[in-house]
Amino acid sequence: MAAWLVWGLLAALVVFAGYVRLAPSDPARWHVAPLGDGPWGVVVPAEGSASLRLESADARELLARLDTVALATPRTTRLVGSVEEGRITWVTRSALWGFPDYTTAEVRPDGLYIYARLRFGRGDMGVNAARLQAWAQALTQG
Repeated sequence: MAAWLVWGLLAALVVFAGYVRLAPSDPARWHVAPLGDGPWGVVVPAEGSASLRLESADARELLARLDTVALATPRTTRLVGSVEEGRITWVTRSALWGFPDYTTAEVRPDGLYIYARLRFGRGDMGVNAARLQAWAQALTQG
């Protein structure tokens, strides 16, 4: 009886892991305008998300540089968007389980607005804020 319970739990774990990694990402749900609050140049963490506004006279060029930084981040791919469109959404997956986090950056007249958030659960243990901080630092160094 205990063996069946263990096998049942393992099967449930495999199904859960498969769902997390293989569930489709609907661009209509994730490729949305970022929030527009918080001070310039400061990562603002929230429960399960973080936002950042970068003031720039040439936000489109900054978006192009951010796209390069994002795509150089491990386990990160572009979901949808382009520099020409003025908005890009990337998916970054956690190393162990492959949990997806979505980050959207959008060009606006006064700068670049970036919003990172998780898909599953409520808390992200600060990973979205840390990613935005690392991306902002890479932009200032490059």
